[in-house]
Amino acid sequence: MKLILTGGAGFIGSSYLWKLNSLGIEDVLVVDTQPNTNAYANLRKKIFRDYIPHEGLLEALKKGKLKEMDGIIHMGACSDTTEKDWFYLEKNNVHFSRTLARWCLENNKLFHYASSASIYGDGNKGYDDDETLHEQYKPLNLYGRSKWMFDNWIISEHLQDRVVGFRYFNVFGPNEYHKGEMRSMVVKAFDQIYDTGHVKLFKNSRNGHTDGSEERDFIYIKDVLEVMAYFLQNPKKNGIYNLGTGQSRTFKDLVTAVFTALKKNPSIDYVPMPEALRGHYQYYTQAVILKLRSAGYTKEFTSIEESIADYVNNFLVKADPYL
Repeated sequence: MKLILTGGAGFIGSSYLWKLNSLGIEDVLVVDTQPNTNAYANLRKKIFRDYIPHEGLLEALKKGKLKEMDGIIHMGACSDTTEKDWFYLEKNNVHFSRTLARWCLENNKLFHYASSASIYGDGNKGYDDDETLHEQYKPLNLYGRSKWMFDNWIISEHLQDRVVGFRYFNVFGPNEYHKGEMRSMVVKAFDQIYDTGHVKLFKNSRNGHTDGSEERDFIYIKDVLEVMAYFLQNPKKNGIYNLGTGQSRTFKDLVTAVFTALKKNPSIDYVPMPEALRGHYQYYTQAVILKLRSAGYTKEFTSIEESIADYVNNFLVKADPYL
């Protein structure tokens, strides 16, 4: 199989390249922006055909090249949930995605792409990936809005039976180190424990909730890769799917698991949530995964305790912590 992988130097993209290599898929054209040092490290142990910027991909497609490729795995996007430049987000997360999707559909190629659980907003309408419910969801930030818009284009154009979209919930694991403030709380907690022996979490900002009680559907990158590979190996199964475990856990649970993996007693300091975040913050997420199960995916997801133990002991404490 010959694939184009956008965002291939990023967290999920480079991890998926590792998975593709393990499946014997090595003819992969990696597309990304100019990576920083950590992103280069994401690619260091991988096998791929070439690396080009996304402008180079657009030029090649416009000239009628790359027709020999079997499809595009589109992981490339602005993933900063705090980005305020709507025109930048629209260009990168909506228009670029549409261009690639059209090329795949016009040339009968597979198209798998990254969506996001951020499209669900504050969760008061639930987290159901039933396409008939899509229009009711209201994202809390511009990043979520950009992902919602592309999903909406797929659905309104009735293309969901010809593509695969993954609505990622809170993914963590190796290869995320270049993401700065967008890194998972797992690696942030690990760094804080080594630096200070303590971890900072937000104090309760809602009536009736305890400190550290914000909940997320945390999912380990290795589980994500198994789901993505399943759809690659079953090309007749299409649609937009939640990619979470179906089980929410608190940030306190998550941080406690990091301390446990390091064989340390938990020491958590609670700090006020910044005012700027309070109106744009998801306090709870939990994927509805009935659609994923109905598509035939039956593997169980790893608990955060087991996932974090693997992440900490087999990656974070190592000199070379990459997949």
